[in-house]
Amino acid sequence: MSSRVLTAVAWPYANGPRHIGHVSGFGVPSDVFSRYQRMIGNDVLMVSGTDEHGTPISVQAEREGMTTRQLADKYNRVIVDDLQGLGLSYDLFTRTTTLNHYAVVQELFLGLWKNGYVVPKTTMGAVSPSTGRTLPDRYIEGTCPICGYDSARGDQCDNCGNQLDPADLIDPRSRINGETPKFVETEHFFLDLPALAGSLGKWLGDRTDWRPNVLKFSQNLLADLRPRAITRDLDWGVPVPLDGWRDQPMKRLYVWFDAVIGYLSASVEWARRTGDPDAWQRWWIDPEALSYYFMGKDNIVFHSVIWPGILLGHNGEGDHGGSTGPLGELRLPDEVVSSEYLTMSGAKFSTSRNKVIYVGDFLRDFGPDALRYFIAVAGPETTDSDFTWDEFVRRTNFELANEWGNLVNRSVSMAHKNNGAVPTPGTLTDLDHALLTTARGSFDVVGELLGRNKLKAAMGEAMRVAGAANKYLSDAEPWKLKDDPERRDTVLHTALQVVSDVNTLMTPFLPHAAQKVHEALGGSGVWAAEPEVREVSEEGGPDYPVIMGDYASEQARWASRPLEPGRPLVKPTPLFAKLDEKLGATGPDWAPIES
Repeated sequence: MSSRVLTAVAWPYANGPRHIGHVSGFGVPSDVFSRYQRMIGNDVLMVSGTDEHGTPISVQAEREGMTTRQLADKYNRVIVDDLQGLGLSYDLFTRTTTLNHYAVVQELFLGLWKNGYVVPKTTMGAVSPSTGRTLPDRYIEGTCPICGYDSARGDQCDNCGNQLDPADLIDPRSRINGETPKFVETEHFFLDLPALAGSLGKWLGDRTDWRPNVLKFSQNLLADLRPRAITRDLDWGVPVPLDGWRDQPMKRLYVWFDAVIGYLSASVEWARRTGDPDAWQRWWIDPEALSYYFMGKDNIVFHSVIWPGILLGHNGEGDHGGSTGPLGELRLPDEVVSSEYLTMSGAKFSTSRNKVIYVGDFLRDFGPDALRYFIAVAGPETTDSDFTWDEFVRRTNFELANEWGNLVNRSVSMAHKNNGAVPTPGTLTDLDHALLTTARGSFDVVGELLGRNKLKAAMGEAMRVAGAANKYLSDAEPWKLKDDPERRDTVLHTALQVVSDVNTLMTPFLPHAAQKVHEALGGSGVWAAEPEVREVSEEGGPDYPVIMGDYASEQARWASRPLEPGRPLVKPTPLFAKLDEKLGATGPDWAPIES
């Protein structure tokens, strides 16, 4: 029986196009994992969407001279197109400005409220003196009162990891315009995290298989948990569903609160759009289901402490007790898969300093699989990693094109020229058996690594098999066997079988190339299903684009498939274009200058 796997992918913020650092953390790792899980027969639900509430959206809208909704619509579509172009196989990629999302967020809020985990509190809110607008906590910067770090944010210190309030900061300043914020009294609802700390600690204590950096960071936060604001003074967000609050024009649920609930609301929307409104429960209520959350390291606290805390409170499992909320007993994350930062020539990507490589620009010039490969083999899986154009060119030319692309091209070309089809093998030698055994054995090795989200090691093993096949061809020299066609055909059949096996191993990483190899080997139909952009609507709301796909009929399966002799071959074209080595010095014309 197959397992159900929820792949919950961090929600990209819709105040601009996303850069390759973003997709190296949440995008490619989650898709490689999901494609592998489908290939081994598991029932995957991969969900996410654009995060569209909060002050930063309003600020960017003013800069671009449009309404907040217009800006959200604009960048939602840009991000949808980019992620679909990258081949991210979402079952649903939606947005947080849907009526469905509002309804699910409000249900979670009410469940917490009824169980006593949402409490009112008068606090000091930060306001911009020049605009009168509320400043979100993360848009206030200053010196941490705990460790002295001079670039701590108003919600937490990235240096010591402690939760903060903006009023705690020494010498606070607005990250928008540098002015000193004004603090005024205001009433808000807070999530009572201290009342959930005991249950969170017990739950985290059972997470023995998490990445050590994620688990240690999360456990260190428990000692200093404080109530965290769940509402803000702003007009762009989900209304508070309580009498005396829902009609207040400047009281909304905080963006961090509604965004994490998006995993659930997207699942609910997916179920409705696929004609089975209760289907989401198979991933959220069923105790046998598994859930994996993918994000960059700056989002760990929200997924390993705050979101689990919300779920525990909804389920009535904190110090206040309570009853299960209206959506049923919801499952907590089984694993939080956090990546580190991808930098560029040693520095963080920065839109404001024009040190950024946008996904759309990259896809236009280099296609999706070259980026997917770079992220898999050189991305920030467990430590920060650096992107340089020189390294990108080197890996594309010498690994993708020379090692894998050349193996496919010369194997299929020789067989196509001599036979026109997959040749019939003769008696296999020890050399042939050894290579075939290596290829077949790699399925367990690579699969085990992918199941633990070790992309670098998994791709390294797949490339090792490709390298062994290249050496086999060089040693066997089938081009010299014109006078021994049986041996030539045996060598070519063996090489083609390993090409097929390696292609299967690489399908989660390189789905676009995998489809081409499948067709070059005479295969038909879909091998690696691609996501689609679909225009959808909901009653009372505007149309919007989503990413969905038909992945259930995907033909690729995680196993060696014997190549039938006589299957017609297609004359191959180069799988990967080699890049001009001069590109390594500066990148394309549109690229920022490395420094």
